[in-house]
Amino acid sequence: MEVILRTDMENLGKLGDVVKVKPGYARNYLIPKELAMQATPSNLKVFEQQRRKLQEKLDKARAEAESLAGRLEETVITIPVRVGESDKLYGSVTSAMISEALAQQGLEVDKKDIELDNPIRSLGEHQVPVKLYSGVRPELKVNVVRHGEESASSGEGE
Repeated sequence: MEVILRTDMENLGKLGDVVKVKPGYARNYLIPKELAMQATPSNLKVFEQQRRKLQEKLDKARAEAESLAGRLEETVITIPVRVGESDKLYGSVTSAMISEALAQQGLEVDKKDIELDNPIRSLGEHQVPVKLYSGVRPELKVNVVRHGEESASSGEGE
């Protein structure tokens, strides 16, 4: 099935591209979420009229993502954790914990956008990639410290 993309999609194409996808993917995901429309001659004409508005919307979203990316690059998140013998963490630091710590600093990032391959299981500073927008992936510094040391290592408290 051929569809016209109404937004940039990382593994599929850019705004306005006519791409061939499986019918189920188009019917059940792309079209209901208004990410694409079926590629018919009448829809091509309608899309050309809407293209300018959609492009402005995408440009605005990209600008906001780049602005947030700049702030994330400068941010260091300190997460206190309980530690056992030989600095072994009880549990691990997850993307939900990182998202919550960012929210406390006034930066809203969905936990699904934080790209942790595996949860963090060691003390120290870790670089964590964040996917904000297609092509906008800042690296966030996450400092995992022993519970009780967070006030000593930085000016932040709980």
